[in-house]
Amino acid sequence: MKDIIVKILTCIVSAAILAFLGLVAAVIIGLSGGALFYSPFIMIFTGILIVFIILNVFKLIKPKLLKILFFSFLAICVLTIGGYEINRAYHNSFSKVNEQGVDLYLYKPFAENTKAVKLEQESSLKIEDELPRLDGATALYPLYSAFAQAVYPEGDYEVYAGKGEEGKNRGEVACSTTPDAYIRLINGETDIIFVAGPSEQQISEAKSKGVELKLTPIGKEAFVFFVNSRNTVNGLSTAQIQDIYSGKITNWQELGGKNAKIRAFQRPENSGSQTALQKLMKGKNLMTAPKEDVVSGMGGIIEKTASYRNYKNAVGYSFLFFATEMVKNNEIKLLEVDGVKPDRESISSGKYPLSYDFYAVTVNNDNPNTDRFIEWILSEQGQYLVEKTGYTPIK
Repeated sequence: MKDIIVKILTCIVSAAILAFLGLVAAVIIGLSGGALFYSPFIMIFTGILIVFIILNVFKLIKPKLLKILFFSFLAICVLTIGGYEINRAYHNSFSKVNEQGVDLYLYKPFAENTKAVKLEQESSLKIEDELPRLDGATALYPLYSAFAQAVYPEGDYEVYAGKGEEGKNRGEVACSTTPDAYIRLINGETDIIFVAGPSEQQISEAKSKGVELKLTPIGKEAFVFFVNSRNTVNGLSTAQIQDIYSGKITNWQELGGKNAKIRAFQRPENSGSQTALQKLMKGKNLMTAPKEDVVSGMGGIIEKTASYRNYKNAVGYSFLFFATEMVKNNEIKLLEVDGVKPDRESISSGKYPLSYDFYAVTVNNDNPNTDRFIEWILSEQGQYLVEKTGYTPIK
């Protein structure tokens, strides 16, 4: 009887230690991005290991057979992990179109060999002090960098908001992406943001803080859809795009393509391109986006919207300049929409149906140079920079 009690206690203590270690490992790996596979794998591995301990302690299976089963189990685990990693490597081999892959330092104002466009003559406006603080979308950073390069005093302007040494980074020409730029503007942390129009949520957030967003159109851009370059579909109608993103059309075969399920990627909430899609889908039910990352945290599970990945059956969207100039991915193909190819000419003529204004957005502030700067952007010189950067002037 005493021997049985010792065995039971041994199993309980061993199981408790293994369960605790397994839980800690699963949580740590989950927080580092492995929740989708490794966290449940660790929990299952721990549970089966506890079963082997119980079988061994109570001698329920012959030692030789138990050893064979145990090493077979380990071999299966190794093969499972190997298969998962091979599949993940294959998955990651597909190129991505996302903002994180863009090197904005290439467009930094006043930097040596900067790609930011320069005026051919002296700017008619020069601001030496009380510089309006600029922020905005990743796709528009090359443009407002060019504005600053023409009007602001030469200096070292850190690219990303909130970075840089004290006294070195004045934060006047920074990029924090569309969602954060709106937040910073509403909170009074910046003066002008260069973005697509606000989402309903961003408008609501501004109103809740007693802030009125002033939108000044400064240029036009095409909202574009793209697929893998080997996709045989070359164009979609607006109605077909709506049907894809509402889940009504689910296979490329329905659109004249190959028999393959459509994987329709979306962008994060409140980003400029996601807001453009929501406007396109107004009155339609926008389906849930495919999720690539599941991150487990103390507050629960957070699902991240996947960046576009160039699967053969994928479709994604962005704005023309970003997709063709900043990313320059030769493995994607822009689609015609309603029979019209997206380019500068079709945007300017109004033939391309998904052409949208982009804006210099402000709120009431005390900086006297804010309005002067926007007036200059709408001048011949400012609109020249809009065109030379790669966008379509508003005038």
